[in-house]
Amino acid sequence: MPYVITSSCVDVMDQSCVEECPVDCIYQGGRMMYIQPEECVECGRCEPVCPEISIFHHDDVPEPVQHFTRINAEFFTVLGSPGGARKVGSVGTDHPDVA
Repeated sequence: MPYVITSSCVDVMDQSCVEECPVDCIYQGGRMMYIQPEECVECGRCEPVCPEISIFHHDDVPEPVQHFTRINAEFFTVLGSPGGARKVGSVGTDHPDVA
């Protein structure tokens, strides 16, 4: 899991990260954005543009929100790895812990 989006994104979804991502691996759920761990290339371009300070490298996720590493990964158990968020559009649902 390269980068992780955490709780600060819930109900905000600024999407500056989406615009900065060169591989289009940041998907929109109903209440927050999610990074597809198999598609992320760890470039780190999403992290500094997030105004909510919600994105962290998986090694740097603060203790209180470490469970979002699991949430980001599990979000894709059904969706899989579609190979690009733009062609999928808004998924409209969230991980059960976020919904």
